[in-house]
Amino acid sequence: MTAGWVERNNSLHRKFEFANFAEAFAFMTKVAQLAEEQDHHPDWSNSWNVVEISLCSHDKGRTITERDHRLAAAINELQNS
Repeated sequence: MTAGWVERNNSLHRKFEFANFAEAFAFMTKVAQLAEEQDHHPDWSNSWNVVEISLCSHDKGRTITERDHRLAAAINELQNS
C-alpha cells in the first residue's frame, strides 16, 4: 500500500489538508501536471483547504492497478517537497 492512502470502493483514496484555498489549489495544479505526464487522471474534489483524491484504473474495470500506486507515490512526493 502506498503510504497515507487507503483502499475504498475499488480506489486508492487520500485526503490532503492545507493552510488555505490557495495552497490547496496550487497542489491540485501540480497533481494535474503529474496526471497529464502519466496519462492517468484522478477523481477528486476540493472544498476550501481540503483536497480529496481517488485513484482507480477506469480502463481496467475501475480497479486498483500499479498505475494508481505510481501516481499515488508521485503525489506523495509532491506533498513531501
